[in-house]
Amino acid sequence: MERNEQLHAEAEETLDQINKKTGRNMPQAIGTAVVLIAIILGCLLFSIDLFVLLVVVFMILALWELRVDFATVGLHIPVLMLWICSALTLFATYYSPYHLITMSLSIIVSIILVAISASAKLSFGNRLSLAVAGKLSSTDASARLESSFNHEGGEQHHSRLSHVAVSVLTVLYIPLLASCIIIPLTFNDHPVAHAIMLVFMPALSDTGGLFAGAWLGKHKLSPRISPKKSVEGLIGSMLFAMAGAFAVFACTYDAATWSTRWWVPIVAGILIGAVGTFGDLCASMLKRDIGIKDMGHLLKGHGGVMDRVDSILMSAPFTCALLWVTGL
Repeated sequence: MERNEQLHAEAEETLDQINKKTGRNMPQAIGTAVVLIAIILGCLLFSIDLFVLLVVVFMILALWELRVDFATVGLHIPVLMLWICSALTLFATYYSPYHLITMSLSIIVSIILVAISASAKLSFGNRLSLAVAGKLSSTDASARLESSFNHEGGEQHHSRLSHVAVSVLTVLYIPLLASCIIIPLTFNDHPVAHAIMLVFMPALSDTGGLFAGAWLGKHKLSPRISPKKSVEGLIGSMLFAMAGAFAVFACTYDAATWSTRWWVPIVAGILIGAVGTFGDLCASMLKRDIGIKDMGHLLKGHGGVMDRVDSILMSAPFTCALLWVTGL
């Protein structure tokens, strides 16, 4: 009995050490990852249209998280207009026969409509106030003091131009980058392989960086922005993404394609690893400036949806361009 208790205590201590090194609750993170993988693969195997719908749903959730996060420091983004514009942009990009032109026009129209809505600063109901209060209860004191919800007059301490600028940035960050996930589904007749490259390779890169950084990381990549990021983690990210890209290519393309484009998985791994890490650093810098730990709490062990998709969004245009230029 005592032996079992001792083993249990040692196991808990080991798990605590792993959680501290990785900065995550690993059992929760692994469980959430398994569920997400099953949902995404299920959508891809059942219907590409269903996968497009899943992307739209994730972007809607991500926009709500950004709405709450920005509101903690008194910045307003018109989430309803962003929902409408983002959904229409993604669906139109996929279903229109002129994908790039439709995407470009949709983004231009979205920027105009969102900018006008942001300048009006309309808000409905008290759900946002409750969400911000919950966010502030778990963040640091400086963010609580800066929050518009702790000041009489609300968001008046920010200029109208600030709200417009943040809203336009959100359009460029969410629907524009998410459109680069949709476009590869429409060319060269390999939508499942392209989707896996766009979604799972950045996630695999994150996993490689997490483990390489936790066990081998000694040289900090950017200690001020993200203390846990290391050069070793970056190399691990590239190698894992590279290995995953080779696996996808081996299951998708024939020997003739391999003989002329064997180098593409190497370039893809380097691009995804480097740009995905940059996306993580950008998100970390944003969170640090706002004064929050996670963008949200919807994904147990991963934080919010934005914490999960930041590297996917940042690497999407590069992966899309690589697949397009190489004819894959």
